[in-house]
Amino acid sequence: MRILIVEDDRLLGEGILAGLRQAGFRADWVQDGQAGLAALRSEPFSAVVLDLGLPRLSGLDVLRRLRAERAAVPVLILTARDTSQDIIAGLDAGGDDYMVKPFDLGELAARLRALIRRSAGGTAPVLEQDGLRLDPAGRCATWQGRPVELSPREFDLLHELLLGAGRVLTRAQLESSLYPWGEEVESNAVEVHVHHLRKKLAPELIRTVRGVGYMIPKP
Repeated sequence: MRILIVEDDRLLGEGILAGLRQAGFRADWVQDGQAGLAALRSEPFSAVVLDLGLPRLSGLDVLRRLRAERAAVPVLILTARDTSQDIIAGLDAGGDDYMVKPFDLGELAARLRALIRRSAGGTAPVLEQDGLRLDPAGRCATWQGRPVELSPREFDLLHELLLGAGRVLTRAQLESSLYPWGEEVESNAVEVHVHHLRKKLAPELIRTVRGVGYMIPKP
């Protein structure tokens, strides 16, 4: 789950970045509205944490332009603006959720998981399919009722494939969701993670679509 944080306060931005990464998200951070809009236009993100009082381009303008371009990425507005008029304006501009500063990092992480779950068409907090049970909040998995030890990358890859069950995800899409900016990606990283998952779970769970990518079929 890759998150973009758009927040101009350096101390707060660094805190959100560290907190979300600790909660298992792959998070990136920019400090103004123009940079946020450019990032969202060029790379896929699972969700956005968006401040409203941003330099260069306001959060509301970022949101309006995204929705005008029919970008469907979930947006959680995180701001000090707490009047009902501000909340109405943010939600009517296309925001999916609204939190007021100061806030609890645990609640922020839970709200993001809920937004991502709903955007993928799901409602259950735990993903289950063909003997596999994946708990994004607890960062744990079971296979045929037995706990499975997964590395953070393996867990995230499996989560992305389950969220997109029935769709083929390319290697580039998976790399983008697994690795935030600044992290070096080995050329065969996704293939290696898929190989390990097949050994730990079942060879047939993840299908290779030759020349395209990987998928978990819908049940």
